[in-house]
Amino acid sequence: MSSSLRITAAKPDAALLDLPWDKPLSRWPDSIVAALPQGISRHVVRFVHLDGRILAIKEIGDSAAHHEYQMLRMLQRLDAPCVEPVAVITGRTTRSGRPLNSAFVSEHLPYSLPYRALFGQYQRPETVDRLIRALSVLLVRLHLLGFFWGDVSLSNALFRRDAGEFAAYLVDAETGEVYDGITQGKRLYDIDVARTNIIGELMDLQAAGHLSEDYDTIDIGNRLVAQYTTLWDALTGETTFFTDEKWRVNEHVKRLNELGFDVDELQIVADEDGRRIRIQPKVVDAGHFSRKIIRLTGMDVQENQARRLIQDIEQYRVAANKSVSLPIAAHDWMTNVFEPMIDAVPRELKGKLEPAELFHQFLDHRWYISEQAGRDIPMDEAIASFIDNVLRHQRDERSYIVVSGATPITSASPITGDSPITGDSPITGDSAPSVESGDEDEFDDEFDEDKYDS
Repeated sequence: MSSSLRITAAKPDAALLDLPWDKPLSRWPDSIVAALPQGISRHVVRFVHLDGRILAIKEIGDSAAHHEYQMLRMLQRLDAPCVEPVAVITGRTTRSGRPLNSAFVSEHLPYSLPYRALFGQYQRPETVDRLIRALSVLLVRLHLLGFFWGDVSLSNALFRRDAGEFAAYLVDAETGEVYDGITQGKRLYDIDVARTNIIGELMDLQAAGHLSEDYDTIDIGNRLVAQYTTLWDALTGETTFFTDEKWRVNEHVKRLNELGFDVDELQIVADEDGRRIRIQPKVVDAGHFSRKIIRLTGMDVQENQARRLIQDIEQYRVAANKSVSLPIAAHDWMTNVFEPMIDAVPRELKGKLEPAELFHQFLDHRWYISEQAGRDIPMDEAIASFIDNVLRHQRDERSYIVVSGATPITSASPITGDSPITGDSPITGDSAPSVESGDEDEFDDEFDEDKYDS
């Protein structure tokens, strides 16, 4: 280990010292590398096992590594949807003293997938629509926080399932900046970059045979712009109505809640003639239903999952006793419905989906088999059917780690349904031989400094 090695971290972790920082990431041994699906990146990236965790490590220049670390820490303090930064590693050298690029370390986001891992040759176009909706919501949320992304794309985000939709998380903040308030020029720049990048990424999928050739990629890029604009205007634009329509104030707030946002303050201004009033949201926070389910159950889940859980709690409340308060109904629902369903899942299947998504899919399955049978299927029977007919056939989404002896997943390998795992090698599709003890001198002879020069 180089004496000049430096680790910058908010929460120091001595276990980081055990990683082979004296080797380029492309030469790290297979014994610590986790073969997870990865999006396209201009940097070398590896997922590694460390003390029961999975970390994402990216080789990058010193200043860029520190900038991304600080940006993500700031976004986390603002409660933005993004990966968690862990550390910056600088002063890396080989054992013979040759310099290596710095490394940026972040936590792997459980149950998340890069967009390329969601596509197979027969993937439905609806998947693209859901990804675009998720990315537009993420971009609006970041802009409301004053964050200028600078390089918006599907590749720079990760996606989690969210009750039939996807939730997007920022994963690359190299080009980002946080301001007190984002200007219209910066917003429009982000939108234009997003449109251009998305069209290119979808064309790349078409060229690889993972998206139908007759799919209109330019229309999808335009759709991102339209969806972003509609949501931004709803959250920040003014609404005008007559003074005898004051009920529309509550209607407007309710609409924003349905979009998943809370309004902390409304600015209400009357026109000079006194016949019309204008309202404009002053401060808008995302996560209306997520915060509500936390208050009711203590569970931290995605927005659409929270919406679905609250609907089920309300139905449970009506069926049990309408006079019971919602918090009491939520407690009873957790005890009698949610927890028994989750506990019924065999241990070896618990990593398939996160609990809230698992419960959402169970509700869909119970509705489907009840409709097929023409009767309400009892809870126990529905759980057994869901486990045997749905859950057993899904992949683990906590972390898509390739089992020993299997062909690792590559960025172009689909993670859909029960299609077989295919690919060339872990993470990149390129051969990445491990360097065993005693091979360092041979490695140093063939090492190209220019390739790793920051």
